[in-house]
Amino acid sequence: MSTPPVQPVVVRQRLCIVVPTAATHDSRTRRIAVSMAGRGHEVVVLARSPGDAAPVSPGFTGEAMDGYRIVRAGIEASRPFSTPRRLLDRALATRSQGRAARLVDPGADLYHGMAFMGIPVALDLARRWDVPAVYDALELYPDARSISRLPGLLRAAVRVRERSWARRADRVVTVNDDLAAVLGQRFGVERPAVVMNCPPRWQPSLTRARRFHEKLGLAPDALVVLYHGGLEPDRGIEQLLAAEGLPAGTHIVLLGYGRLRETLAARLAADTALGARVHLLDAVPPGELLPWVASADVVAVPIQPTTLNHRLATPNKLFEGLAAGVPILASDFPAMRAIVVDDPDGPLGAVCDPTDPAAIAGALRGLLTPDEEVRADLRTRCLRASHARYAWEGQVQVLLATYGALTRRPW
Repeated sequence: MSTPPVQPVVVRQRLCIVVPTAATHDSRTRRIAVSMAGRGHEVVVLARSPGDAAPVSPGFTGEAMDGYRIVRAGIEASRPFSTPRRLLDRALATRSQGRAARLVDPGADLYHGMAFMGIPVALDLARRWDVPAVYDALELYPDARSISRLPGLLRAAVRVRERSWARRADRVVTVNDDLAAVLGQRFGVERPAVVMNCPPRWQPSLTRARRFHEKLGLAPDALVVLYHGGLEPDRGIEQLLAAEGLPAGTHIVLLGYGRLRETLAARLAADTALGARVHLLDAVPPGELLPWVASADVVAVPIQPTTLNHRLATPNKLFEGLAAGVPILASDFPAMRAIVVDDPDGPLGAVCDPTDPAAIAGALRGLLTPDEEVRADLRTRCLRASHARYAWEGQVQVLLATYGALTRRPW
């Protein structure tokens, strides 16, 4: 009889996660922070203050969260990289955060730079303490929607700058295998470690939640198609709203925040027919999200193929839908098809051409079949796949191994 391997004793360490936002809706940052704090580590998230908030004093110890602290330094930039002027604004905001972060940084054994504008600050702080830094490259930033619209020379400059930061980092992490392959080649570094954006395992209540029905006063037999997350261009919201011929009693719920929110609200108010079947709700905190998602019948992820970054994406909402046991309607892109259609246990939803409202409608009709037993089996399969393959409990092990290899002490 073999003896099980001895697990290393966790050594308490200090982790600082640098994010270029206010971290209000950043579920990945929250998952990492909660996981590491839960293992006994001291965790600080260095975020930015939202909007025109007052600057933070050097003596500020931070806002207590679920076992970790958020310390805000600098001001969050609200505008995208869509013009050279706005790119300069973002650069200045990052420099401001870097200077402010030096005043409030408590020191750490490892710095985790989140995204393109988080890594330069993390590298600077890590260099001060002579400790490792991780670059969490969440997207192909030079190919992302806003940067992709910049003039060619500026895009090239962004690409060169990111490559420099990535090569200075001690390890690069990203969110799926397709991105890892591209980033490793672009940066000329070891293939990035893959830590998917999966929520922790979650078990819906035996009595299915109907939060949208209660909130919106929907009929008990109403079907809900949910789009949640960023209300931004190129996410397929317009195409979803244009999908016609859905089963009677189908409602579309937009749960989120972003630049399109005011435009969508005005459109729904002006078009009473559309407003009767499409509903706009505020985003909920990450820790409260899954019960809301579980109240839907389908989670829609019709991201548009406007950039390479989009075509390689596996958005948070994809895994959040599975975690809640809700079938997925996704764009027919390789990374999402592999998850939604090619799961070894059977399909977890459907994929379609996201640019075609008719294709979206056809896929939704298939998922919203009147056969309740078929829908229930599909929900069970989604939850089972999430628990087996797409749960944070498995993903965090990759991060623990990465951190341990860098600090040479078990996390």
